[in-house]
Amino acid sequence: MQHAVRFWPACAMALAVTAGGTSAHAQAVPPLPGRVDIEAQGTAATGARAAENAVRSAVDAFGTTVGRETIGLYNPESARGFSPTAAGNVRIEGLYFDQVWELGARLQRTTQIRVGLSALGSPFPAPTGIVDYAFRTPGDETALSLLGEINQWGNNSLEIDANLPVQEGLNLGLGGAIYNDRNFNGTRAQFLELSAALLWQITPEADLVPFATHAEGFEIKGPLFLPAGEGLPPRLPRRFLKGPDWARYRGSATNAGLIATWRIAAGWELKGGVFHSRFDDRRGFTNLIVDLAADGTGTQIVIADPPLTFASTSGELRLTRTIADGPRVHRLHASVRARAGNRRFGGSDVIDLGPTSVFSPTTAPRPAFAFSAQQRDRVRQWTVGLAYEGRWQGVGELSLGVQKTQYRKRIGLPGEPPVATFAAPILFNVTLAAEITPRLTAYGGYVTGLEESGIAPENAANRNEALPAIRTSQRDAGLSYALTDEIKLVAGVFDVRKPYFNLGANGRFDALGDVINQGAEVSIAGPLTERLSVVAGAVLLRPRVRGEDVASGQVGPRPVGAITRRLELNADWRPPWLEGLSLDVSASHRSAETATVSNLTAIPPRTMIDLGGRYQFALAGKAATLRLQIENLTDLQGFRLEGAGAFDLIAGRRLGGYLTVDF
Repeated sequence: MQHAVRFWPACAMALAVTAGGTSAHAQAVPPLPGRVDIEAQGTAATGARAAENAVRSAVDAFGTTVGRETIGLYNPESARGFSPTAAGNVRIEGLYFDQVWELGARLQRTTQIRVGLSALGSPFPAPTGIVDYAFRTPGDETALSLLGEINQWGNNSLEIDANLPVQEGLNLGLGGAIYNDRNFNGTRAQFLELSAALLWQITPEADLVPFATHAEGFEIKGPLFLPAGEGLPPRLPRRFLKGPDWARYRGSATNAGLIATWRIAAGWELKGGVFHSRFDDRRGFTNLIVDLAADGTGTQIVIADPPLTFASTSGELRLTRTIADGPRVHRLHASVRARAGNRRFGGSDVIDLGPTSVFSPTTAPRPAFAFSAQQRDRVRQWTVGLAYEGRWQGVGELSLGVQKTQYRKRIGLPGEPPVATFAAPILFNVTLAAEITPRLTAYGGYVTGLEESGIAPENAANRNEALPAIRTSQRDAGLSYALTDEIKLVAGVFDVRKPYFNLGANGRFDALGDVINQGAEVSIAGPLTERLSVVAGAVLLRPRVRGEDVASGQVGPRPVGAITRRLELNADWRPPWLEGLSLDVSASHRSAETATVSNLTAIPPRTMIDLGGRYQFALAGKAATLRLQIENLTDLQGFRLEGAGAFDLIAGRRLGGYLTVDF
């Protein structure tokens, strides 16, 4: 499950690394056309960031993050209409990680969203897709990378990454950053983050990687806008903080863990990871403008929280047997996963600041808060699984898996007896890919899951409450065609089914029926010429809700947040007249977005364009990159959905840049 992280998402960081050579699986048989072999991808050393380029690194259009850049149709919060992060489908180097504090771009080699054919190679796929985090490994050479950023709004930041070999087989990676943020809605925030990782190659066959990262931050956050009845908010002022200056969030977050790899003998590998993820909100506030009218008047409410904590310890131990048999490779996996999560929340105090206008500042004095008893939730889950992967060169690939999971959740309500939930399903997955020609592959699969359903949003009566685990399923099929040796086309269809959670008539965020997301997706990625690389994709969706509340008219037939289409184009061109220069464009379009449970309000369709460029050069003999970008080129006005009937602004046009130097 995931905390609705208050930390500035672009700044949220973590550091973890793994080491080890390419497996026999990757060496024996090349991947199918259009599919990326996850384990065969290269690594980049900590302290080397000047060459980061998401467009030239992406292997498909389904979602890639490299350093500060994220491109693609999907991201960790949205894939095929759902959130793989909220569902608990996050991995660190393929190992199960119950994420509490969001893992961002800091020191990550890449982040990939694994759906469809790209999920092959993950022994236990998930219906909502997998967020696969890969991290840079401390290398054998001393390295230092500095990155400084500034933009027209006054934002500035400094990031430092270092690689320090201690002795043979022992390498240290260190990182630190400070961010000073001024946002489009007037939000002001500052964050300080520190991280460290150690690669200890005990023997050529075994290595350990302990890591830790910690962040401290505070934030004065702008409000969410909740119109009176149906409809969108009126046009709102930008770069204006509508909130009391005493409503300052302050908190800290930590991720720490250990990853171990032991190549026991030829064809045998034991890999494991244990991770601890937590946040501690020392004080938190939710700022709401409710009953917002067309003239910008409404009522301002601030919800103050006592200290909140959510911590989870999770991990996986996996034994893999690889058998090479001529053109065939067989892999058998035996896995044990577990997690233990504890959450303390609630006890909030609701402060009604009275009538207000969105165009006037808030000057209400700080009240004396009256907090009440808090709720305590506890989750315990373990899963054992067996999986088989078979790859036959020139024929195809087969993936099978079965898992037995046991899930227990204890909800401790103040002044009431604890409530417990229990689930112990058997889950399975099967995916078959057939190589029709050397360039054309057809695939199809079915997977079931037991997933988290997220956390109730800030505008719900049960805000911050962790929701129960739910049964999910996914069917998908498609084709992959290698247009050239480097350009891949993937097209597929999918059907994902889950229970539907949203705001009910009582204001609680509860199950309102079932949601079915059916759709078609297409991706094309690769270098069209030596100088021009393109990543383009499209997804067409048919989302719908069914259940008694839909039949009675209390709930609309489409889920909140639903869109019917999304188009993405990213291109990077290296002009011949200046070596080291590249120019890039990012264009995205999406259809209208359903904004309320009734379906009577929608955010209009929008198209956004970003333009940028980077210049790679030598600075005092060191590799350097200057990156400039104009975001939202047309200065599009609009709203971002923050929950059913709750809105915030989208960012306006912004010019900024950063300089990276590798020493």
